[in-house]
Amino acid sequence: MGMRAFLSVLLILPTALPAQTQPFEPYEGQPGKDVVWVPTPPALVEKMLDMVRVTPKDFVVDLGSGDGRNIIAAAKRGARGLGVEYDPEMVALSQKKAEEAGVADKAKFVRGDMYEADISRATKVVLFLLPINLEKLRDKFLALPAGTPIVNNGYKIPGWEEVETGHIGGTCITWCTAYLYLVPAKVAGTWRLPAGEIRFEQDFQTLSGTLTTRDGKSLPVQGVVKAERIRFTVGLDVYSGRVRGKMMSGAASGATSGYWKAARAD
Repeated sequence: MGMRAFLSVLLILPTALPAQTQPFEPYEGQPGKDVVWVPTPPALVEKMLDMVRVTPKDFVVDLGSGDGRNIIAAAKRGARGLGVEYDPEMVALSQKKAEEAGVADKAKFVRGDMYEADISRATKVVLFLLPINLEKLRDKFLALPAGTPIVNNGYKIPGWEEVETGHIGGTCITWCTAYLYLVPAKVAGTWRLPAGEIRFEQDFQTLSGTLTTRDGKSLPVQGVVKAERIRFTVGLDVYSGRVRGKMMSGAASGATSGYWKAARAD
């Protein structure tokens, strides 16, 4: 083959083009480490932020943050936030969306295991997790300050009593409901009252225990604690008040009436 013919062959051969990388796009039902990804409807995201009353003073945390929509929406309201997500592509997508929304300075995303994440800075927690995930996170939730709001899309926290249920209507068919919880004060342990010494057992909001009076009698105690508010009964006496760290106080009615105050003994 002559040189001219060889060059003609080269000219008609197809030119190899570099492979085009498609941008990452998550799909509904995409499997993850602990839960599949299903997007929360934007209207419910806003509803959940309303339920926890997000303000610019807040630090919002989302565990299993997916494409970052909860944290980005909170940042648009002026709050700072952190999303913890195991999938690195989801983390990169969240960061990109935060930049596009102009809130990258407030909305941060890190790759990590939600069960190992430090959420101690959270003033509000906004989630979309399954009951099995929520149950495993129970101790992390209870370690937060009393009154910290936690809202979850679609599922209740096992064994906890929600303080509010939020719905969105319109054309919403699935994932239209969210549940709000408030972290209860830590009351379990021994407290000294003028009437004697109470030993409380605590299961989230529910209290039980025994009052040992100054003359040695044992009386059953039943009660409830919601955020910092506490109410318990001892016989015919009803004690209502507020827990503040190692102190609690309020008003009593019944055989014992008037102001009461208690201090931790352990």
